[in-house]
Amino acid sequence: MPNLKNIKVRIKSIKSTQKITQAMKLVAASKVRKAQQRVLNSRPFTQKVSNFLLNTASAIEDIDKKDIPLMAQREVKSVGVIIITSDRGLCGSYNTNIIKKALKRVVDLEKSGLTPKLILIGNKANNFFRRAKTETLESFTQMPSVPSVELANLIAQAAEKAYINKTVDQVEIIGTDFISMLRSTVYVKHFLPIKSEPKAETSQHQHSSTSAHPAPEGARLAQSLLERQHTSTILFEPSLESVLESLIPLYLSNVIYHALLEANCSELASRMNAMSNATKNARELIDKLTIIYNKARQAGITQELTEIVGGVEALK
Repeated sequence: MPNLKNIKVRIKSIKSTQKITQAMKLVAASKVRKAQQRVLNSRPFTQKVSNFLLNTASAIEDIDKKDIPLMAQREVKSVGVIIITSDRGLCGSYNTNIIKKALKRVVDLEKSGLTPKLILIGNKANNFFRRAKTETLESFTQMPSVPSVELANLIAQAAEKAYINKTVDQVEIIGTDFISMLRSTVYVKHFLPIKSEPKAETSQHQHSSTSAHPAPEGARLAQSLLERQHTSTILFEPSLESVLESLIPLYLSNVIYHALLEANCSELASRMNAMSNATKNARELIDKLTIIYNKARQAGITQELTEIVGGVEALK
């Protein structure tokens, strides 16, 4: 027969754990709404800044890009990888999925003959890769509960410094994109060097078809304006250097800041779901143990009654 005291102690312990998981679920739920709003508010601005910089970069001649350190293309021998995880656990498979993706990326880079060098964000990534042989350039731990622009600036400056000093020849970001309260996806995105959008070109087939079949006057005028737009020169005031001096740091910081916001929101949503599942499992386990306790108690009472009746019969 099960020990009633042990079952009672176990039920009490699980109830205490249930209170903790329930409290953590409520805290995460209260934070994730605000985090989701921050992500949704930052996405349009980040997209606009990225598009503006990429369009500006596409207007710069290739020969001029060699004079811009963060746009200069060179042979890739080492790759910097920014890995964004959390400081704390108890958030389901959130950190595990990121570390698995990062580990796979590191292995793929090494198989390709490239040297990975890490910039680690969060205690989880730092603790895991501390035991690895991969070189770590920078690590950022003790993250604020709400991502800050100051932290994004520090991370962006670390990546920029590594690229300009030729410590790495390319920089990537591994993080998570928030999709919904139940889903987030792990990504690998290119960060440095800054690549421009491919310039639109009029295909030879279009020219040949136009000459073979003369288009109406309106179509010829539209084609002429389109070609003029592609070949036009963009002027930068007061100069290209001054525009990029303000634009590039804003772009780098904003990309990192938005990645931190997405990661923070994904972490909170994952923690809320994990604590919700833990609370539900604790409730089910308490119900099962309560049934076992009651059955054992009833069996004990029945046995005691049987012994009393047997003793009375023996006295007769």
